Amino acid sequence: MSSRSSKDLLSFTEDLLTRVYEKLGSESDRKSWRLVCREFLRVDSLTRNHLRVLRVEFLQSLPGKYPRLQSLDLSVCPCIDDGTFSLLLNRHASGSESGSLSWFSWARGLKRLTLSRAAGLGFMGLEALVHACPSLESVDVSYCCGFGDREAAALSNAARLRVLKMDKCLNVSDVGLAKIVVRCGKLERLSLKWCMEISDLGVDLLCKKCLDLKFLDISYLKVTNESLRTIATLQKLEVLAMVGCPLVDDVGLQFLENGCPLLQGIDVSRCECVSSSGLISVIKGHGSLRELNASYILSELCTTFLHCIKGLKHLEMIRIDGSRIAEPSFSVISNYCKSLVEIGLCKCVGVTNMGIMQLASGCITLRVLNLTCCGSITDAAISAIAESCRNLVCLKLESCNMITEKSLYQLGSFCSVLEEIDLTDCCGVNDKGLEYMSNCSGLKCLKLGICTNVSDKGLFSIGSNCPKIHELDLYCCSGIGDEGLGALSMGCKNLMKLNLSYCNEITDRGMEYISCLEELSDLEMRGLEKVTGTGLAAIAAGCKRLADLDLKHCVKVNDSGFWALACYAKNLRQVIS
Repeated sequence: MSSRSSKDLLSFTEDLLTRVYEKLGSESDRKSWRLVCREFLRVDSLTRNHLRVLRVEFLQSLPGKYPRLQSLDLSVCPCIDDGTFSLLLNRHASGSESGSLSWFSWARGLKRLTLSRAAGLGFMGLEALVHACPSLESVDVSYCCGFGDREAAALSNAARLRVLKMDKCLNVSDVGLAKIVVRCGKLERLSLKWCMEISDLGVDLLCKKCLDLKFLDISYLKVTNESLRTIATLQKLEVLAMVGCPLVDDVGLQFLENGCPLLQGIDVSRCECVSSSGLISVIKGHGSLRELNASYILSELCTTFLHCIKGLKHLEMIRIDGSRIAEPSFSVISNYCKSLVEIGLCKCVGVTNMGIMQLASGCITLRVLNLTCCGSITDAAISAIAESCRNLVCLKLESCNMITEKSLYQLGSFCSVLEEIDLTDCCGVNDKGLEYMSNCSGLKCLKLGICTNVSDKGLFSIGSNCPKIHELDLYCCSGIGDEGLGALSMGCKNLMKLNLSYCNEITDRGMEYISCLEELSDLEMRGLEKVTGTGLAAIAAGCKRLADLDLKHCVKVNDSGFWALACYAKNLRQVIS
């Protein structure tokens, strides 16, 4: 940057610099901004409202630098415990006397806190944390294996809490839930997925105390129809998720027919005792339903169910994975569900070219389509989708073995906004097809696992034209070598997740190319028999954000590679070897 340009930029007011900063979309861009000069660093400090701490030692100094912090994510610091917060709180409390920004000066404005997987955090640390953050509105303690009733009681002191996620907190019982719902009556969103100690008793009290609930997830709980009877009394509930509830049946869903007047979405997938009869009850009582997930519960789409579907004029998402579908069913969905933006047909029996053509002709607003394991469809069906559904963002075609490069030509020509495509185990995909796909320059996720006809030439097309890709799966792509990785490293700088397992032609040279991907956080390189400790050392030194690494069966990797990991990979959370 020239000296004159620097002076012109620094002459901008703080308000103008802030507005420019807010236009930066990615973390890497914001990082580059901070490195320009002290004034830009100051603007970043004054403007940033979200912080994701990568290492626990940074927690001592980072938060106090951001006075407008509203959201703090500690999900990648699993070793946090009560002692960490005790030290932090005491340090900043004493630090406030010397005029520095104290914990309490920024903590008072904190509204969202993510503590998922913080296994060592107990009730004493939570009590101190909740006391220091009186404005807390959203907390995530999912997968905290030590989170139990005492911790729930401590968290209940956050009286302003509106959003709480407690997925797989296996030690929380009805007693802990009672503490929360009695004191946090303003809850609007609550997830209790996999909280196996929660029963009908806890759900009953929840529905009596938290009358403002809009979202509730009770997936995998052993609750019965009695819970649905009380849930039906929630007048503001909009979304109910109850995946895999084995004790709930059609009788329970019948309670919902005349309850929950604002219900817009329901997920009853994998509820083994629920049938089309129960779903029909829900549909009859909620004509404004927008989302319906009935995956793996319908053996087939019966006539009565299809008749009810006709009345859902505002339906935007339907998933019926694992069902048997007759061809006329597609015509019904196409003619009456014009607002659909997502359809899930994974592992459905009876999906044909003609059915997909009928679907595509009527559902032109589709953005997400899952055809995983629909092995009967061919290029004709994909062509119809591409020509009709031009706003398609996500397309899943895993194990659709009759798909060829012709389909990819159509997608590349018409679906310019496509961001995610899954072509795993599609043996008809080749380099020419990838060249066509590279016309989708906004592609962010590409899965090519077991596509054995793909080579470095195909990756060169992707690397040249798809700079936004952040996830790439090349599992068992035996034609991929070092040169292909070189093309990726030059053109796909935003790659965060990469699977190279069993790409046996890759050597240390390929690892050196990969080391240029500074954003890479998840790397699978299982079974790379030609990679040595030198290649692993290059990855460790270059990929500073690396958090998850799988190098099982890399037989030539020696101690030197692991020493490099220990020295450079400070953000590493998991190594599989």
